[in-house]
Amino acid sequence: QVRLIESGGGLVQPGGSLRLSCTAIGSVVSIKTLAWHRQAPGKQYELVANITSSGTTHYADSVKGRFTISRDNAKNTVYLQMVSLKPEDTAVYFCNADEITITSGPHQGDRYLGVWGQGTQVTVSS
Repeated sequence: QVRLIESGGGLVQPGGSLRLSCTAIGSVVSIKTLAWHRQAPGKQYELVANITSSGTTHYADSVKGRFTISRDNAKNTVYLQMVSLKPEDTAVYFCNADEITITSGPHQGDRYLGVWGQGTQVTVSS
């Protein structure tokens, strides 16, 4: 079985920076599109950014110019570099993979669709 594990959240002052990481744990895998979503208190989930297997990126208007998504396919990891953070960026950030395929071992060829991490809290406050 494959899991996504996020890390890097925390408390930061307005204008500060954080880098979130999300790694697929469990098997050697191939991952299509990776994304970061967030949910602020009392608000709906918001797509923050995503990145395809070929490196094409997309950002929500609210984070363009401040957040950068990247991935290291050899490490099965996606990153979200956040700078110039604002209080309205406060939320639980979730990593998501649209499709994960096991590429070796006894479960080679198994596919997992819509895999989510457990979330990491980001709080921007003075």
